[in-house]
This record gives sequence, C-alpha cells and structure tokens, in this order.
Amino acid sequence: MTDLSRLDHQPRIVVIGLGVVGAALADELTQRGMRHVTVLEQGPLWETGGSSSHAPGFVFQTSPHRTMSLLARRTLDKLDGQKVDGQWLLKRLGGLEIATTPERLHDLSRRNGLAQSWGIASRLVDPDECAEIWPGLDTSGVLGGFHTPTDGVVKSVHAVRWQAERAVEHGARLVPRTRVVGVTRTGGRVTGVEVLPVPAPDGATPEHVPADVVVACAGLWGPGLARDLLGFELPMMPMEHCFGLSAPVPGLIGRHDVLDEASRPMLRHQDFSLYLREYVDRIGIGAYRHRPMPVEPDGVAGADEFAATGVHPAMHPLTWEDFGPSWDEARRLLPELRDVPFSEGFNGIFSFTPDGGPMLGPVAGVDGLWLAQAVWVTQSAGVGQVMADWIVREDPGVDTHGLEYTRFDPAVVSRDWTRARAAEAYAEVYDVVHPQASTEVQRGLRTSPFHDRQRELGAVFEQANGWERPLWFEANAPLVDALDRVPERDAWAARHWSPIAAAEAHATRTAVGLYDMTPLSRLEVSGPGATAFLQGLTSNDVDRSVGRVVYALLLDDAGGIRSDVTVTRLGPERYLVGTNGHRDRVYLESRCPDAVRITDLTAGTCGLGLWGPRARDVLERLTDDDVSHEALGYFRAKQLRVAGADVLAMRVSYVGELGWELWTTADQGRRLWDSLWEAGAPSGLVAGGRRAFHSLRLEKGYRAYGADISREHSPAEAGLGFAVSRRAGDFVGRAALEDRPVRRRLACLTLDGPDAVVLGGEPVLVRGAGPGEGAVGYVTSADQSSTLGVTVAYAWLPPELAEPGRALEIEYFGRRLPATVQSEPLVDPEMSRILR
Repeated sequence: MTDLSRLDHQPRIVVIGLGVVGAALADELTQRGMRHVTVLEQGPLWETGGSSSHAPGFVFQTSPHRTMSLLARRTLDKLDGQKVDGQWLLKRLGGLEIATTPERLHDLSRRNGLAQSWGIASRLVDPDECAEIWPGLDTSGVLGGFHTPTDGVVKSVHAVRWQAERAVEHGARLVPRTRVVGVTRTGGRVTGVEVLPVPAPDGATPEHVPADVVVACAGLWGPGLARDLLGFELPMMPMEHCFGLSAPVPGLIGRHDVLDEASRPMLRHQDFSLYLREYVDRIGIGAYRHRPMPVEPDGVAGADEFAATGVHPAMHPLTWEDFGPSWDEARRLLPELRDVPFSEGFNGIFSFTPDGGPMLGPVAGVDGLWLAQAVWVTQSAGVGQVMADWIVREDPGVDTHGLEYTRFDPAVVSRDWTRARAAEAYAEVYDVVHPQASTEVQRGLRTSPFHDRQRELGAVFEQANGWERPLWFEANAPLVDALDRVPERDAWAARHWSPIAAAEAHATRTAVGLYDMTPLSRLEVSGPGATAFLQGLTSNDVDRSVGRVVYALLLDDAGGIRSDVTVTRLGPERYLVGTNGHRDRVYLESRCPDAVRITDLTAGTCGLGLWGPRARDVLERLTDDDVSHEALGYFRAKQLRVAGADVLAMRVSYVGELGWELWTTADQGRRLWDSLWEAGAPSGLVAGGRRAFHSLRLEKGYRAYGADISREHSPAEAGLGFAVSRRAGDFVGRAALEDRPVRRRLACLTLDGPDAVVLGGEPVLVRGAGPGEGAVGYVTSADQSSTLGVTVAYAWLPPELAEPGRALEIEYFGRRLPATVQSEPLVDPEMSRILR
C-alpha cells in the first residue's frame, strides 16, 4: 500500500456506490486533501435504491465491541446539528431498551456496564421511569429499562446528500446512473474501472475510468461485485427484515411538526425482537422475530431494472405471516395503537456478515483496491473517517482486527457457510448472546488429527476460524475432587465454563498437560531475502542463529500493534512464523518481495503443547535426542524423532511451565498423540482445553491479540517493550515509537475474593468513586486462577492508576468488586519453572 498523503501528485480515487458509506468516504477523503475523487452510483442521486434509502437510521452506540461503539459515536458527532433544506440529519432522541424477562433485565445491566466502559452516557431505569421516558408505554409486563440519552436517529437519505454535497464543494465528482462492469489492473495494481450508463443502449462499449485507488462501497450489490468482478467470495449476505407503519395515531396528530418528526426515544423491546419509533403521527415497527430470509445477489434488482420500473431494489413486499405477530405485540405494548389500523410496510434488505461486523480494508493481492461493505447507518460516518485515514495515511486510528474482511479465512468461506452464519447473525440481533458463546452452525469444518481422541475423552468444543477446539474434557471431571477448593461462579459466568477447566489448569501446574495447538496459523517464509524481509516487518531481531525462536510484534506505521508472532529460524533463509490468522498472512504477502515465498502450513501440519513440571519426563520416554535444558534451551527449536515421528520441538510455553510445542505433519499426528498419551500416564498427563489455557496464560501475564492488545496500543503501553529490539536497522513503526507518548497502560489486577468473577468489557472505577465520576478504564480479559485462588483481570488504565498497589473497583452487573493492581507476572516471576 502507498501512503497517499506523501505523494507529490493527487491520486485518482474512484468510490463505487453513493450510499451512506460512499458519501461519508467521499466527504472524508476530500476533507483530507484528496481532490480527484469520483463517486460512481448506478442509481439516481441521494435515494439510490440501496439499504441507505429505507433504513430507519437508528444509532444505538452500545455494543460489546468497543470499536463498533466508537464508530457509532463518531457518526453521531459528525452529523449532529447538520441540516439539509432546513431538515435535521440527526436527532438525539435517546434510546430506551426495555426488559420483560429476568434474563433480559440481567443483560441490560451488562449493557449498562459496557456503556460505562466505552464512555457512553447511560442508566438503568425502573418501570415507572420507562413510562416517563416513553409516555403511554404499557409497563404491566416491563421489569426495567436501559436508557441512553445521547443515542439518535439519522435521516439516512439526507445524510447521504449532506456529505456528498460537501464532498463536491471540495472537488469531488458525482456520476449517477453509471454501473461499474469491470475493475482493471496491471501488475498487481488497480488501474481503474469500466462503466456503462444506466440504462445502457444495446451494444454499448464500456468506458474506462482511470484510478489509482478504487473503493467498493456497493452495499447489497457487494457480494456479486466481489464474485463477478474481483474474483473472490465475500462473506456477506443480504437479508430481508420486516418493517411496517401504523395509520395515523389520534394522540400524535398535531403533536409534531412534519419536520420535527419525533420526540420520544427509539424504543427496543428485545424480548420480542422489536423496535419502534415515531414518524410524525404514525408509529414505525421493525421486526426481527421472524425466519431469516437471505437474498442471493440475483434476488436484488439491478440498476437497469430499477431504472425501468422504479421499484426500489432494497424493498421487497411485506410478508405478513412474518410481520403479523410483531404488529400484535406492538399493539399490546403501546395502547395508543390498539384502535389504529395497520397502514403499510415492506421487507427491507440489509447486509449481514458471519459475525455482524463490517467488511473493510485493502483487497488482498491488488494494490489500491479497497472494500467498505456491510456497514449500517449506525457506523457509517465513523467508517468513512476510518477508511479515509486508512487509505490516505495508512493509519485507520482504531482497532481494525474485527473490521477487516481478511479476518475470515478463505479455507472456510463458501456460499453455504456465509448463508448459514449470516442467518445465525440475523437471529441473534436481539438475542442475549454470551461473550464466550460459539457458533452453532457449520461446525466440524476443520478438525485436527487428534479430534477423535478428544471426543473419546468427552471434549466440549468451541469453534474458531472453522477449527474445533476443546474447551475442557469431561473425562477429567474426577480431578475436580482433588482440588483444595472448587471455584464457584454465578449463573452467567458459569455458562460455557466448567470447574473441570480449573482441574486441568491445576494438573498442568503440578504434573503435565497436553494441549491441541493445531488451530494456530503457521507460515513458512523462505527464499533469498527472507531474513531481510522479516527484519523489516517485525519489531524484534529475528536474524539469530538457526534454531532460535523469537517473539516479535508486527507494528503499523504509527507504532500500533497490528499483531504478535513467533519467528523460528529453521535455516539461513527459512523461517516458521506463528501468526494470529489469515489477516496476518495477507499483510505479510502484501509486502513480500518476489524472491521470498510464503507458504501456509496450517492445514497440513498439527501441533501439541506438552507443558508442566513433568513434561521432560514424558518426552524423554519417547526420544533418543537430548532434550535437557542445556541441549534444548528456552526459546530454542530442534528437529527430534518422537516415537518415530519427525517433530519440530519448540521450547516455548504460553502457560508458563516447562515444555514444548511439538509440531509434525498431519499424517503423523495421531501417532504423536497416542505415544504421548501412553508415555504420559505414569506422570499424570491430562488433556487440557482452552479454558484452562486461558486461565494459565493470565496467571503468567501473556497477552492475547484482539482481546488485550491491538493497533491502538504501543508496545510500551502494552507492557511488551521487551519485544522491541534496539538493533541497528529499520522496521515498520520503529520511527513512530520514539515520539509516541504513553497515554495508558495494560495493568494486571486481582479481585478480592476467590469467587468474584468478571469476563471482560467491564468498567474499572476508582475505589469509592461516586455514581457520576465514570469509568477510568475497562477489563480486556479475566479468569479465575486455580493456582492463586483469586480472579485475575487485565485492564487498560491511565498510567497513574496502573501502579502496583492501586485500589480500584470493577463493576460487574451493577456490583462493585474491589480490585488491586499487581506487579506481574503473578506466577513464577523468577522464571524458575520454565528455565529448568
């Protein structure tokens, strides 16, 4: 990628699509000095025919995902106070979410905690306050509510127009009724697009529009564009969603000026998957309580059909059998609707993805080609800002790991997979979703050679990137009785968890555990210049002796952590790189010189973590090679023969115990497992799952990318300064580190009391702070420690509050739990357990 802000000429930028995202991006690009911006829209201006043209425009800021909340806030802040033809673009009506079940009321408390963590004004309210906030609400079945006074509703068509016209004022060009039919490229770089007018006369020849940068903001048409013009499957599925309007409500007639439109907040009745808002003198009702209705690309009307018929492509006829129950529930909830007939409605089409996040970022293998897809009005202006910073300066300024489309590995992406996962995401829009829940569809896509053995041990699995990963093993249940104290959890924290995990962690600390590491992505980087290539991208010195393992960071140009990796030197110009997934591979390939080869080894290899004080006893029974500390020291790697299998033994430990990662080819994996299992029996070997793994790594202070650290954080802030080499020579992000201030720190806290449990996302407060003083930080990840008998939590805090001994509180479902900042690591700070 090229930093456009450093070019000595103005790049030609083409944006495909003038919905809320395309308009926001064009505006933000011109605000950053880009003057040759062309927006190609296949429909008419403003009401273009996509989902932006009918979206209700709700902007609820509170999300479990911090970045999504930040993008929603940016959208509100940008559009606040703006007008088109005297009409507002944004009205901060506030939001009210009500609970009619104890489970929902409990979840609203969690959402209130998330709002505090992300700095969003919010409060929990009782039924009487709900009735005050929304006069006329039937609160007979309401148990409470969650009020967010700064949330708002956006008039999406006006938002498109205001941002697009502002872009034009700064030099952008808008070209309506023009369809992109091709993307041209030369030598791996985009050169422009080919277009036809809408409608196109018979035999029309496409016109070439040259461009240095092309950004697809095609909305509902994005999957078809990616498949037909870009040559890859985009994991995104348009879905129908029922929406209806009542006839005029007598009590609302004359209450609002037509331009004023609404006074009561946006109302969500999530126990019935229902939302409501005022539209002048009518009530709009949105229904998610119906079957998922996916729409294939050919089910969305094209530009020619839209031009010929005028039928809105993103609005299908209302299916009453799906909407009817929601209409009945709306009338029960709002007595003012009980004598009012239904007026009209439609099935609006919106974009859904397997995890509910957008599809952003540079397209792999084509320099200058970008995506900004699957973005709702809620995050639209914020996404425009992030994309403009990303394109112009190569610094999006926010954590993007959950936004980039490359987070999905092509090894699992298919039409069937996308359809099933998007349908699940649709069904979960208003569900109470536990943060540790795993998908229930498209399971078993990827399994390690140990999968059958794990099932025999009663493994309880989760899914990650298509891989089945054991959480714990029911065969280890008898080990719970041997614990000095069995940990307890409340009902919420106990979901997707078992005390067996504590027993597995204890067994790993006291004997030896066997962990499946196969889902860890592994790349071989080789060929002339491989060393120089990795030296230029990683923060640590990888030019070490053959057999050396190095922990390093991949930084962005601003010094933020875009990933962390392990780099093992296998030969003079051959390395094994352990990464955090497909997006790391794409990043490395985007900067890889021609002579260097990057080969993904993940599918054809497998690995086991053998860790614990008796790990060496087990391994020595299976190999004639010397595996003593002197022969195979910490952070060293060596090829061994283990029970006849050819194994790469890496002396590293993510759980803080003596041991190795043992890697071999997939065909020898079953033999490796069986041999270790048999040899480990005299030493008390147990199979360990991800829950034990997670607890052990927190005890040792090891960071998890995407949970604890992201590109918003510098190595110094994250406590990873040791991974930044002082070597001569440059690497990406090094220059920025010299001037980057430390604005916060990742701190280790322990909670007072063995059963005080938090899971992540909770607000951190100064101990004794009053109700209005607000959060000073937030928890990234946490778990109970079977070794120490306390809960360990990591949290981002201001530097002055991250000092050991500082007394703080963590709010968990409205309860303030005392916590104290600790020196880290909590377990084995002398490293005596590992270095032996």
